[in-house]
Amino acid sequence: MPDERLPAGLWIEAQLRDLQSRAIPYYIANKGSYSGGTVLLKINTLGDGCRVLTQIRDMEGRLGWMNALSGERVAEADADAYIRRAIDRDPDLWAIEIEDRTGANPFEGKIVLE
Repeated sequence: MPDERLPAGLWIEAQLRDLQSRAIPYYIANKGSYSGGTVLLKINTLGDGCRVLTQIRDMEGRLGWMNALSGERVAEADADAYIRRAIDRDPDLWAIEIEDRTGANPFEGKIVLE
């Protein structure tokens, strides 16, 4: 059965355009594989720590997110160290940082694993 999902790069471009239209600041810390990279999202709450989410798929192939680090928010230095280690393991990984005081995930997909 062929995989009919969009290439990661195309999906990310659409998500970033949406961020721009809503004036949500973002930074691409690592540009991964256009065709098949996954996304690691750092949500900087600007003073109250950071959330780090990793993109996953559920059993039906639907997009979702999982908290990458224990706890809801961690110190920015801990989030950055985790992201560096993740990129070292998987250079195809997309690492994107956004700023949102509420810590909300603006990307498609729900939190599957807390």
